[in-house]
Amino acid sequence: MSFKDMFDFLNRLENNNHKEWMDEHRNEYHQIRDWYIEWLNKLDIKLSMVDSNYTHTTGKQAINRINNNLLFHPNKPVYKDHFGAALDKTKGLGDFYIHLGIHGSFVAGGIHNPKNDILKSIRGALDYDGEEFVKILNKPSFKRNFGAMMESDMLKTAPKGYSQDHRFIDLMRYKSFSIKYDLDPQEIMASNFQDKLIDIYQEMLPFRRYLNHALTV
Repeated sequence: MSFKDMFDFLNRLENNNHKEWMDEHRNEYHQIRDWYIEWLNKLDIKLSMVDSNYTHTTGKQAINRINNNLLFHPNKPVYKDHFGAALDKTKGLGDFYIHLGIHGSFVAGGIHNPKNDILKSIRGALDYDGEEFVKILNKPSFKRNFGAMMESDMLKTAPKGYSQDHRFIDLMRYKSFSIKYDLDPQEIMASNFQDKLIDIYQEMLPFRRYLNHALTV
């Protein structure tokens, strides 16, 4: 098995996105899934060697279900067009997410669409020592890899409890604090793909640590 097999399967699944086709190809799906779980197990071990605070996450724990949740999203296809996996998982904190799909692949980290109490904690951290967060965002290698934080549904005014002229008002307006690195097929198919992910993980780590610390103090 290989990532080529994974993407070939996803392409065929998109053209046959129904339970009958999946039932006919379920053995193939499980072969790819089991292979990817073992691949994630190896990456999990490698990541634990570069981060002493890493939370071991087996491939089976990391990988997401391929079925869409039709109860809450009835208009979505039966099956997803990607394999998703989240490593370094600690309940209540941001993880290291790997998304491999036929319509785009990327690695992401941070806190996406958090609840109000989590947003309050992050904004409290920015109010206390936002300078440190700005240093992380402005690091040349960080900007080269991730650009800026992903903008989605930002506040048009200051959040409750903060003034419009707060020194970090531009950051306070964010409702998500997440970044991503877009992967191209050549990177995924390369023999050193795990090494590439480890480099991305390490570059992302100060950003994730800042946010996770904000949620635990």
